Amino acid sequence: MNRIKDMPIYAQRDDTVDAQLYNLWRRAHIHDVLPQRFEAPDTTPGVAIIADLNEWVCVNIAANDLPILAWVDFQHQDRSTLHTPVPCKLNYYHFAASRYRAPSLETLYAGLEQCLLNPENRSCH
Repeated sequence: MNRIKDMPIYAQRDDTVDAQLYNLWRRAHIHDVLPQRFEAPDTTPGVAIIADLNEWVCVNIAANDLPILAWVDFQHQDRSTLHTPVPCKLNYYHFAASRYRAPSLETLYAGLEQCLLNPENRSCH
């Protein structure tokens, strides 16, 4: 995704993502509904999460979609089970980005689930 390619990273940490969310994202990839953009609910105004083919990026809508967080480098190559969390890297692009981690993942899960359950939904294409 060009959105984060040349952006300076404030910090990078090892992270894991829940298997349920990762599997949902992979299903969306298989069903060709990516990339997708989901705006966060009122609890986190001005934030969206973009699920692309290789990464998930939480962006600040008011700042021309500047990245806040990005989940990258998913380590799925040796994955032999569907129920274990998937290791990845979490890039921080802002000093206060950690407060957006949980709400972004919740928004992504709800959005992907909605797209896969209701493929006729125009916002999911």
